[in-house]
Amino acid sequence: MSGFDSFNTDFYQSSYSVDDQNQAGYGYSNSNTDNVQNKQYGQYDYSQPMGYTAPGMMQPQQPYTGQIFQPTQTYTPSPSQSMYGSSFDDEPPLLEELGINFDHIWQKTLTVLHPMKVADGSIMNETDLAGPMVFCLAFGATLLLSGKIQFGYVYGISAIGCLGMYCLLNLMSMTGVSFGCVASVLGYCLLPMILLSSFGVLLSLQGMLGIILTASIIGWCSFSASKIFISALAMDGQQLLVAYPCALLYGVFALISVF
Repeated sequence: MSGFDSFNTDFYQSSYSVDDQNQAGYGYSNSNTDNVQNKQYGQYDYSQPMGYTAPGMMQPQQPYTGQIFQPTQTYTPSPSQSMYGSSFDDEPPLLEELGINFDHIWQKTLTVLHPMKVADGSIMNETDLAGPMVFCLAFGATLLLSGKIQFGYVYGISAIGCLGMYCLLNLMSMTGVSFGCVASVLGYCLLPMILLSSFGVLLSLQGMLGIILTASIIGWCSFSASKIFISALAMDGQQLLVAYPCALLYGVFALISVF
């Protein structure tokens, strides 16, 4: 251990001793340090108010005016500021959004069943395919009762006939017509043909009575369709020109019903 102490003594020569640890080192005394600190603290005037305060400390608290367990409601959202812009009561019915109006369907059906009734052009110019689809299914169902599975012919002839009438009416009218309007009118006027196929279930349409009934039904369908077309498209004086291609189309449906 003596060798180790002598090694530490020889390693670094210093005049610092352990006995002087209570005294100030490096040329400064304790009295000078105390004077400097007292001078620094003495320059600050504690009589002045503090310049910084914590936020919200100087504001008086407002007393609580509500009842226990019933806090006062400070904000009430108006109906216009609610999460939903409008309630479900203000929304239109689902059938109206789908374009199905039973009142218009009934009026169009009455117009077809009453050939002498004046057609309303504003209603007949609508694109309504709900009624025509139902009448096409009913026509195919009545043919099925007679033992004739002709659904493909019914829909195929209907599509070709609507396309031909669409081209013809756009050439004849000044205002033009949409394909949906043509399909709607021709589909509604198929209603008398359902009566013919229903008679075919009960009796044979290949005799004289069947020929007269078939001719009457074809005239009924073509007259109703031409009346609606000239009313919706303002084609005055051209009913016979429109009724002729309509009679050809409904004649094909009549042949399906008879044979």
